[in-house]
Amino acid sequence: MSELPGPQGQTGADQNYDYKVGPFDKLIVDVMGIEDLADRRVTVDGSGNISLPIAGVVQVSGLSLGEATNRITEQLRAGYVRNPRVAVNLEQSVSNFVTVDGEVAQPGNYPILPGMTLMRAVAAARGATEFARLREVVIHREVNGRQMIALYDLAAVRRGAYADPVLYPNDIVVVGDSPGRRLFQQIVSVSPLFVSPLVAVLDNNN
Repeated sequence: MSELPGPQGQTGADQNYDYKVGPFDKLIVDVMGIEDLADRRVTVDGSGNISLPIAGVVQVSGLSLGEATNRITEQLRAGYVRNPRVAVNLEQSVSNFVTVDGEVAQPGNYPILPGMTLMRAVAAARGATEFARLREVVIHREVNGRQMIALYDLAAVRRGAYADPVLYPNDIVVVGDSPGRRLFQQIVSVSPLFVSPLVAVLDNNN
């Protein structure tokens, strides 16, 4: 297997996915020509619903933004709005996130949006630390109910040697540690104790 499949086993071009709205996500709903629905900010409640004038309560959890747009459009038509022109955009993701851990400046959970990739996730975590081993970056993912991992060379991805892998909600990214560089830093920190030149060779893989 040359690549880590998506959560449903999809590979290649099929790895692109539509963001699915979840509880507590923040959306912007805009309906042209209706003042009460102009750039209206709403938060999905714990049951997966939003409440809008005319449309009423709309179930949006589990829908893509396009599907949510269609559902709101249908309910506005049911409320006697003729040919509503609806746009739904994601303002803030709360329900979908990726975990970035290991040798990054700010480990933690980060909202995942369509198009999130490995490089973008590491950048969101304020980049790799000086001790990061970029050749050992691991992505953990559940694929069809099985836990799978894949090892990536982030330096090679940055050079364009191969594609920047797409991430999915609940992925865990772990940036490896370079013991050699860490040891060298520790040695340098006590170097005033040495009375002769300090020479060290670092393995290029570290």
